[in-house]
Amino acid sequence: MSVSQKIAPPAEAAAASSPASARLAIAVFFLASGFGYATWASRIPTIQQYLGLDEAELGGVLLALPTGLLLTLPVTGYLLQRFSSRQIMLIGAVLYNAALGLLGFAAYTWQLVVLLFFFGCSRNLLNISMNAQSVGVQALYSRSIIATFHGVWSVAGFAAAAVGAGLISLNIAPGYHFVAVGLVLTGLAFAFFPRSLDLPPAPPAEGQPSKPRFALPDKHLLKFGLICFASMACEGTMYDWSGVYFDKAVHAPKNWVAAGFATYMVAMTTGRFLGDWLVNRYGVKPLLRLSGLLMTSGLVLAALLPLPLTAALGFALVGLGVSCVVPMVFSMVGRSTTLSSGAAIAGVSTVGYIGFLIVPPLVGFIASAADLRWSFALMATLGIVVVLLVSRLDE
Repeated sequence: MSVSQKIAPPAEAAAASSPASARLAIAVFFLASGFGYATWASRIPTIQQYLGLDEAELGGVLLALPTGLLLTLPVTGYLLQRFSSRQIMLIGAVLYNAALGLLGFAAYTWQLVVLLFFFGCSRNLLNISMNAQSVGVQALYSRSIIATFHGVWSVAGFAAAAVGAGLISLNIAPGYHFVAVGLVLTGLAFAFFPRSLDLPPAPPAEGQPSKPRFALPDKHLLKFGLICFASMACEGTMYDWSGVYFDKAVHAPKNWVAAGFATYMVAMTTGRFLGDWLVNRYGVKPLLRLSGLLMTSGLVLAALLPLPLTAALGFALVGLGVSCVVPMVFSMVGRSTTLSSGAAIAGVSTVGYIGFLIVPPLVGFIASAADLRWSFALMATLGIVVVLLVSRLDE
């Protein structure tokens, strides 16, 4: 079986478009998504100080974003079965950048909660539709190229964080910062939208009933959803707890506290740019198995040897492990014969985002009952889950 057969949706799903042009266009939308999200994240401390929120209050406020994202998944799945993913992608980008621009002007906590909720909703519209587009672009190639889109997202996040740090040093208010970024990203979206793929919603397979408005993954796709669940649970744990782990478990010096997360992010970004080469050389399933083993090995290493260097190395292994799981799973579920690629991705994403939302808080509960190192050791079982599920996937 060739690489293209392993990772690409049916050829007829791809529009007659220049592969390079379409690839560039979708890369720009991934850039906009990553740059916009990191722009918001870079100014969270400033907004927290302005609104006078303590850590507990900020944690409650921040839940509004993933709540909006999760609740919009059924809506996005329904829309992607009625309209082209390129239309949803453009609308999502415009709403996403509009919500970003407004976030910097929230004068009260309730306003920030409402805006974050809609920021999450629009982010979901943009992310699911652009991932559906990336599956269509992949169909134009005989080799794997889909992981690089997610690499672009990560690089854009680094760039946005650097810009945010610079503007903070210049005392530029978040409102002006967010509006400027939103306008630039909206301009890019309109400029590159014509190069995106005009992919119609996929018709039902012959002999299949008409598509439901939204469906959770069926038995076959549920395996992919659970793989995403395990990977995104590890991602959420790294985002929320890597700094705390270096502080409380590693007892690292202050200038080392951020090293764990930085190492994780660099490794994840590197893995995303290497992922396509690895898939082209070895195939998707071996890469997913390796990903699960790296996730487990990294978390076990950090738990058993909580020293700055060994914990940082462990987090780097986790970053490499999670780097390509989601893009490769999306490329595989895009071949669903019972749902359009967008609807299939939305259904699988629902399961994945549940892991992203509920597992990190569980880490805290386990840590309070036992120890943070125990929490990370238990999270290592998620990598084993990935390996077992991959072994049950059809060839």
